[in-house]
Amino acid sequence: MASPAARGFTTEEFENRTARLQALMREKELDAVLFTTEPNVRYFSGFFTQFWHSPTRPWFLIVPTSGKPIAVIPEIGATGMAATWVDDIRTWAAPCPEDDGISLLAAALDELPRKFGRIGATLGIESHLRMPVNNFLHLREKVASEIVDIALEIHDLRTVKSPAEIEKTREICRITNNAFDLIPNYAKTGMSEREICKQFRIDMLREGADECPYIIAGSGPDGYDSIIMGPTDRVIEHGDLLIIDTGAVRDGYFSDFDRNWAFGDASEQTKAAYRATYEATTKGFEAAKPGNTTTDIYNAMWSVLEEAGALGNDVGRIGHGLGMELTERPSHTATDNTLLRPGMVLTLEPGMNYAPGKQMVHEENIVITEDGAEWLTRRAAPELIIIK
Repeated sequence: MASPAARGFTTEEFENRTARLQALMREKELDAVLFTTEPNVRYFSGFFTQFWHSPTRPWFLIVPTSGKPIAVIPEIGATGMAATWVDDIRTWAAPCPEDDGISLLAAALDELPRKFGRIGATLGIESHLRMPVNNFLHLREKVASEIVDIALEIHDLRTVKSPAEIEKTREICRITNNAFDLIPNYAKTGMSEREICKQFRIDMLREGADECPYIIAGSGPDGYDSIIMGPTDRVIEHGDLLIIDTGAVRDGYFSDFDRNWAFGDASEQTKAAYRATYEATTKGFEAAKPGNTTTDIYNAMWSVLEEAGALGNDVGRIGHGLGMELTERPSHTATDNTLLRPGMVLTLEPGMNYAPGKQMVHEENIVITEDGAEWLTRRAAPELIIIK
């Protein structure tokens, strides 16, 4: 058994991340960047806690134009933040609805050198504040600088993963693959989707996952029509097709891929749809190389599905970025056109409606390398597995 990747990151990793951001800040004429969401706070500080599941308290991290980040956080998190590389930690007694850290945060921002009078924050596409809107409006009134959106720039910065990040993704993909491989040993007709997924979750945890927050399933007679619901109490019958799509986590990094099985038998139409999505991942992988774009990946995969008679695709994209979050930018669409660079971790997720009310979706995880791409998942079988 391969030894698991080491947990956490070195201080050098956070120094490099912060230096990249500070170079971006100079380019964008920013005096500081304010972060309010768990992935971004963790990315630049190393502060990693399940306490983010509690929505009561806001948390803030400031990255100035030079030096280390500044944490402005509830007192309850001071000890945990002190264990990171951050040493400027300012706290308030939270929750405090009257002033939940806003005065402390505004003072910290206003004491920084002001050259451009602009503070960056992730306000735009695929981002959120994770603080009350009224508090944000109050913050804008209290600080002397303008707060501007840099969501796209932060997405772009985080898109290219370090070698250490890639190893974490590789490890959770290995764990997930091992659990998927066990499913034909126990899944059978008469079991419900929920029962199969429960055992699948147990196996991922036994293999080394920290948590399995995303497990969905869909099934039906020789096909399924939804890939974002379930698992349900629907009982698997002879002739059913089952998909399980999961995002498991180890040390803060996600896997995200699926597998399909038929029980007893499957029609030639369903087997052909499976072959088409498998072949689409092959063509997507071949197009996944530096200098190409996400749209090149999309076109390579969609051309296979079209030729196979796809009636459409309800998902809206056929792959995306992956890392600290289950789905990250970019997206494989006909118009995304994000340039591929070494270190980008992506999913290949071709899906097609191959008959009315029937979908086939296949997903794998890859990383862009200097001269092409590398599989992070062990690929699914080229033919649909029939569980007898």
